[in-house]
Amino acid sequence: MKIWFDMDGTIADLYGVDGWLEYLVAESVKPYKEAKVLLDMQVLARILNGLKRKGYEVGIISWTAKHGSDEYNKAVTEAKQKWLAKHLGSVRFDSVVIVPYGTKKSDFAESIDDILFDDEEQNRIGWSGTAYDVDSIIEVLKSLK
Repeated sequence: MKIWFDMDGTIADLYGVDGWLEYLVAESVKPYKEAKVLLDMQVLARILNGLKRKGYEVGIISWTAKHGSDEYNKAVTEAKQKWLAKHLGSVRFDSVVIVPYGTKKSDFAESIDDILFDDEEQNRIGWSGTAYDVDSIIEVLKSLK
């Protein structure tokens, strides 16, 4: 079983960065670099590392910016990887998949037992396993055996 996390709006507060949309339209990676965390990352890392010791896999599946150029999408991918290293550096992700905006995340599900945490309702609806909104991340993770 794999536990997947979206980033923007799920663990990273991209939308809380003042002027985030204007930055994205201008192809600036500033919001991706400056996004604050939406959870206590020490708690999240501790739980995820415990689950990994129990055999769970952990992955990131996130989109680049809507209408981003290839060059910008490459810069966004790099910024997201650096954000993960800064905020969840102790977690060894089994997969980090940064895909073009709108890509069906369900295409990356490996099993019907996979879990997705995502703020985007359409991604949760289309997921083949179990999907949760961001409000229940810690509670759901703590319930896993």
